[in-house]
Amino acid sequence: MTEPTLPTSSDASAPAPAAAAPAAGGDTRRQPKQERRERPAGQAPVLNSAMADALRAATKGHALEVAAAPAAPVEADAAPVQRQARSERPARTGQAPRRSNKPGNGARREGQGAGGGRGPRRDGGQAAPAAPKAPARPRHPVVEKLAGLYPALFGDQPLPLKRGVFQDLMAAHPDAFEKNELKVALGLHTRSTRYLNAVAMGQPRHDLQGQVVEAMAPEHVFHALVESFRRRKPRDGEDLQLKLRRRIGMAYIASDLSRDDFLAKVQVKDEATQALLAAAMQEVAEFDAKAEALATAHAASGKSVAEFADMYGMHPAAVERHLHRAAQTQAIAARPAAAPAAPEAADEGDAAEPAAAKADDSAAAE
Repeated sequence: MTEPTLPTSSDASAPAPAAAAPAAGGDTRRQPKQERRERPAGQAPVLNSAMADALRAATKGHALEVAAAPAAPVEADAAPVQRQARSERPARTGQAPRRSNKPGNGARREGQGAGGGRGPRRDGGQAAPAAPKAPARPRHPVVEKLAGLYPALFGDQPLPLKRGVFQDLMAAHPDAFEKNELKVALGLHTRSTRYLNAVAMGQPRHDLQGQVVEAMAPEHVFHALVESFRRRKPRDGEDLQLKLRRRIGMAYIASDLSRDDFLAKVQVKDEATQALLAAAMQEVAEFDAKAEALATAHAASGKSVAEFADMYGMHPAAVERHLHRAAQTQAIAARPAAAPAAPEAADEGDAAEPAAAKADDSAAAE
């Protein structure tokens, strides 16, 4: 007597029982599996409410219009069908059908005109207009006149002016400007934020022909930096103190002066600026110590900059900066001690201006 055999894994592909076969007369390929299992033989397909709404909307006024069917219980696996039918729902009364806003199809947002502006909101209200930009502060008429004569010097991106440009302007245009008005206009121009930013960048001074005549003094760069940052408003999360401290350190390095000579020139008096300057000088001192150590190691290695940078896992440009700064500090230390410079003569009309507020008044005075 033979023993009965158990079904093997190859039997898994055997046909399903006759009870699970699709009923005759209905196409159930797109229906959920649960509906195919639970539908009695000979019964029409059951539509959930979302599918029925979508089909009625799609066939309204057509010969194949779907009649309202009695509400059917929502199956557990009908959620994907509802999400699919959501995009096929009819448009709201009084509104155009939504159009896709994906890149490349040329569609615009609903209610958006050809000019790109926002249209009416869905609730019937108007979208809030964008806040108008603050109008530019009008400039002195004499400054406007100077901008017309010398746009490179007095335009939207002015250049630092040479010392004594007042006399040059009076000599070049003896009948075009009144003496006191020209002095006032130059004072306003050289204390403007645009001009302070140009000085803070360390740009050289220029004559009326736009030619460079001399370098900007380190103390003028420093005071222009402090004043320009004092006028700035921080953005979200912006640390202006950190940025100003780094800019001061960069200005100190660019001055090519020793620490004592630089401090003697800037002449800081208020405590807050003194603390900021001290922190900037300390950061530069730490950088100089690293630069000196790296220069010593590079000289002892006998390797090129690229090989040395690869050996220590550094970028070659960073190694170059350290080596350049180390050579600069050595050259500064080898210089003979400079004699104390005589204080500059006070320009007429500048005595009442504090040092922090007059980063560069030498061009405006007689």
